[in-house]
Amino acid sequence: MFILTQQNTIANHFLAELRNKIVQKDRSRFRNNLERLGEILAYELSKTLDFQPAKINTPLGTATTNLLIKQPTLVCVMRAGLPFYQGFQTVFSEAESAFIGAFRGEPNANHEFEIEMHYAAVPNLDGKPLIIIDPMLATGKSIVSSYHSLLKYGTPSQVHIAAVIASRTGVNYLESSIPDASLWIGDIDEELNHKFYIVPGLGDAGDLAFGEKLYDK
Repeated sequence: MFILTQQNTIANHFLAELRNKIVQKDRSRFRNNLERLGEILAYELSKTLDFQPAKINTPLGTATTNLLIKQPTLVCVMRAGLPFYQGFQTVFSEAESAFIGAFRGEPNANHEFEIEMHYAAVPNLDGKPLIIIDPMLATGKSIVSSYHSLLKYGTPSQVHIAAVIASRTGVNYLESSIPDASLWIGDIDEELNHKFYIVPGLGDAGDLAFGEKLYDK
């Protein structure tokens, strides 16, 4: 598991702004910070993918380098995942993308909820590295549901899961439910509250990025 804050970098500033309830009022800045962290985590993740030697013809000769053997497939868990996903797409600009509509259903009186999935647009995943992108890893239920729904489209060669902020509970759930997955996390918080939001977390990433949603009556 890679945790970005285990080493001090400028990414700490982006995470601090995401958490800051005053800075959060600037919706554009909030989305931009999610995108920045997506770029950073995508770069770190790229170090673990498979490369092969390649020759590049320049105007003055031939250069040698190593290039990706296969581009990953990026999976955006909508809606909160869109800005974070955009950072990954900037780095992996030739990657195919999948989009999953996975979200918490309306909570009951005990604040319990089920994961609802009403949309999926997914390419063939056989033999490709898969990166599931969701900024908040709270219980881990939506990511596990998304992962199992994706398997009908093929068997990926690798599975990576990226989140900006994760709860310890969510990390433990993912490690037991998808043991072969590699986790790429901005920071880990230790608590979930009674509504299953990460504490201290940052609030509802989707609402902060795009505006507060209403549940159907």
